[in-house]
Amino acid sequence: MQTLKQYLVLLFIVFLVSCNVSPKPIDYGNDGCHFCKMTIVDKLHAAEIVTKKGKIYKFDATECMINFRDEFDTSEIKLYLSNNYSEPEELIDATQATFLISKNVPSPMGAFLSAFKSRGEAQKVQSEKEGTLYTWQELLTHFKD
Repeated sequence: MQTLKQYLVLLFIVFLVSCNVSPKPIDYGNDGCHFCKMTIVDKLHAAEIVTKKGKIYKFDATECMINFRDEFDTSEIKLYLSNNYSEPEELIDATQATFLISKNVPSPMGAFLSAFKSRGEAQKVQSEKEGTLYTWQELLTHFKD
């Protein structure tokens, strides 16, 4: 009886851990982009999708993540994450981010797209590098055109 209790507790713990829906760190230089298959090396522009079931899709650029949406049931997506340009490797909620498209800030796939945690950070870089600011919804519309 004691062994059965131990197995049930262990099974419960495994179940809780396996249902964890959270981002995973990107292993730069080793992880590949799920969309274009390039190795992810740029710590300023990488992105990640986490599904409601906890599956992780990693991308070398936010534009790859956006293009991947065309191939995927987006109702299954829990989190859209982009690297914060101002703090390399920091993943931020892409749906709350401000994006800058500037020909003076190259990104891995050539869309010149960078994500910022705050509009103020984006405006500061925009004042130095020029370009156009977008919200997440505006960015999705821009990429459809």
